[in-house]
Amino acid sequence: MKNELISLFIDDELDLDDKLSFVETVHAEAVFKNEAIELLNQEKMLRADGVERVPEVRFKEQRVWRFPRLRPIYPLAVALAMLLLFLVTSTPQQENTKVPYRFVIYQPDATRVEIAGSFSGWKSIPLKKVGTEGYWETVQEVPPGEYRLCYIIEGDKRIPDPTIVARERDDFGGENSILEVINKS
Repeated sequence: MKNELISLFIDDELDLDDKLSFVETVHAEAVFKNEAIELLNQEKMLRADGVERVPEVRFKEQRVWRFPRLRPIYPLAVALAMLLLFLVTSTPQQENTKVPYRFVIYQPDATRVEIAGSFSGWKSIPLKKVGTEGYWETVQEVPPGEYRLCYIIEGDKRIPDPTIVARERDDFGGENSILEVINKS
């Protein structure tokens, strides 16, 4: 609820009671204040003139290591690797917790906005319109990790997230954002 309160404050969509609650929370909680300031600075950058395009991120190719020839040590290494794999898989693993992540985009002229990504198996998830200024949002429970995603406007126009700098071309001539979700707890 607090992230939504910051977003509604930025978009000037709070009534007087909500504004009072926002100000009291900013004064009472330093973490909330810092997050609000960080999001306000991000919104300021997004609204600034002069941003023509977001730079494309390119990654270096990785070299593939090859076995030169099987030597007597390799069977021992394979046996040790199998033993290690058995020990790791037989040990109870800690449950992978999911993190609530808020996806938001400004599309004032849209009547339908969805998001799809590797976190959802590329299934479309509808976003809800927030307020009257043209913002759309959804909060999804996502396990920590790296994901590819894009927004789908009006069912057919695919665009990357304008707030995420890291991007890559997909196999269909489009572009996906690269999102890293971190568990902060």
